[in-house]
Amino acid sequence: MTIEAPETEIVTKRRIACDGGGGALGHPRVWLMIGDEGYVECPYCDKRFELAEGAGEDH
Repeated sequence: MTIEAPETEIVTKRRIACDGGGGALGHPRVWLMIGDEGYVECPYCDKRFELAEGAGEDH
């Protein structure tokens, strides 16, 4: 049995919000900050947010 990889979204800002999508089926909105590694994962749904190349100089 294989486990499907979590969703990945390319973003242009370092500070992003995740609410799990799906309205009532989501999770509480959390604000996340992408650090020097260039990505962050939501602690609720494991969605991965990756910073687009050349973006995010708005720390």
